[in-house]
Order: sequence, then C-alpha cells, then structure tokens
Amino acid sequence: MLSLDPARYQRHALHAEERDWVEKNCYIDIWIEVLHAQGLEPLAMLPFTVAVDFEGDQWTFFKPPHGELWVLYGVDVQEMTVWRPLLEHVVLHTAAGRMVSTEADAFFLPDTRGTDYRAQHTKTTIIVVDVDVEQRRLGYFHNAGYFTLEGDDFAGLFRLNAPRDPAYMPLFAELIRTDRVRRLTPDQLRRHGAELLRRHTARIPTANPVEAFAARFAADLPRLQEEGLAVYHAYAFATVRQLGAAAELACLFLRWLNATDSTLAEAADAYARLSAGMKALILKGARAVNAKRPVDFAPLFQAASADWALATERLRAAAARPAAEERAP
Repeated sequence: MLSLDPARYQRHALHAEERDWVEKNCYIDIWIEVLHAQGLEPLAMLPFTVAVDFEGDQWTFFKPPHGELWVLYGVDVQEMTVWRPLLEHVVLHTAAGRMVSTEADAFFLPDTRGTDYRAQHTKTTIIVVDVDVEQRRLGYFHNAGYFTLEGDDFAGLFRLNAPRDPAYMPLFAELIRTDRVRRLTPDQLRRHGAELLRRHTARIPTANPVEAFAARFAADLPRLQEEGLAVYHAYAFATVRQLGAAAELACLFLRWLNATDSTLAEAADAYARLSAGMKALILKGARAVNAKRPVDFAPLFQAASADWALATERLRAAAARPAAEERAP
C-alpha cells in the first residue's frame, strides 16, 4: 500500500505550474499522479492523446487505455461491480493493498475549494488509496495531487447519512491492482511508446477536426453570450480545454520519446503552438461572452487548424518509415 503525506506530496512535472494546462481532465490527471507515486513514468502512456477528435459538442474526453497501462507498467484495471455500499468495497480492497477509482461528487472534495466544494454538485473521478472508517478519513488522488478529507465530507461522499434509496444508481468504480507492477527501463518504455504511437497515429481523424470545431464555436458563441459565463466555462472545459490539454501532452510525450528526431520535433512544436492557441482561445472566449459583443476568432482557429495539420502530417510521415529506420534514443 502506498504511504503518502498530502503535505509533502510532490506532483509530477506534467502538473507543474508553468504548464499551459495544469489540470487536464479528472481521469488523466489522477493516472499521471498514481503512476508517479508508484515511481513509474507517466509520460510513456500518452501516445493516445494524438488521436483526439471533435465529437460535435465536445472533444474526446481522453483516457489512458487500460490495456496499455498493463503493457507499459503491469498495472491492472478492472471495472468493479458495486453490489453493496461503495465504502464496504473500498475498505476491503484498500486493506488488500489495492486502489479504487470511483466517480465522486466534488461538492465533498475539499481540494476543489473555490470552485465546486460546498458550492455545487459536480461529477468527477478520484482514486482512493487509504481509508479509515473509524476516524472518517480518506486519502485520495484527484486532479493534480494527493489529498485527504474527513468528517462530514467523508459522510457525504459515501452517503452515510442518506437513507437507502432503491432508485439510487451506484457510482461507476474500477479496481486497480499494482501487485504485478513492471519497472521497465527508459529505453524499454520508449520502444513501447514508439509502437503505441504508430497505432494511435493510425487512429487520427482523416478530416481536420479543428475546422469542424471552428464552425461549431462560431455557431455556439451567440448562445453562450446569452447564457453567460457559467455555461461558457462548462462548454470550454468540454471543448477548448480537452483539445489544448491533449495537444500539450502530445507535445511533451514526443519530446520525451525522441528529442533528436526532427520529424517528431516538428510535430511536437506544432502541438505546443496548438496548446498555447487554445489557452488564448479559452481566455478570449470568456471575455467575449462576458462583453456580449461580436469577436473575430477566425485568425486564431486558422493557426490552430494549420498546427493540427502539420503535427498530423509529421506523425504520419514518421509512422510510414520502416521500423529499422526509427531513430530510437
């Protein structure tokens, strides 16, 4: 079992303050930190970020494929059947040295103070590491760090004060086993990462999804200006943030994978510009919604579309090379 102190926990560099997107989405964030806490390198799991797509009203909510977590690290993730109160499952599995990933209400998560905590009920995901039922204390990964909660938050999170409601739907949860963790060398991880990159490059959309997003954004902006910043923030999380964060992670993965390959370096640079462009968009969009006046976003989207196209072209060129020509570090 991990023994972690929230006051001393040092998060991974992927969550450093200088990142464009310190927090990406609740699922990839917790996996970055869970792997980091195990002494594993989370950068190796990131090839899937190159294949995000615009789904019409949101960008792909990107998650690490469980099969790839097993290949890279020997971490086994299985869906849990929540057939009794969730707390009972958590107690049993954490006592056995396993972790539990579960949907949770951010209303009871003190690390969201200033946003959701005690303000609004919002679904998120946490990974539970440690539980003390007697003291009503929980240690958990969420977003960019490791935290604890206790007392009324513990009771609220596990619905201890709520009567049994036959209409209540159990939360989705997963069981995480790390008893067969593999610690590959950096070179081994990079070889696996290069192969996974080839596979995910084949999944990249054939049509430029940034162009589709640009058209959707232009159509949605008047409605967002009518509905206000609260709706815009939810919209921007599902769209702008997911594209920007995926681009930044793709950039950092490619630079970690091979810093000397010019083709991959050009793709990484294009992703870095795309990430920065989305950061500018999310702020400019908020100002436009608040001001309720027309704003021309075309130049920003044109640059983002060109960066996506360049990154994709370079990745496909790299994937087309025979494996023997790979310039592995």
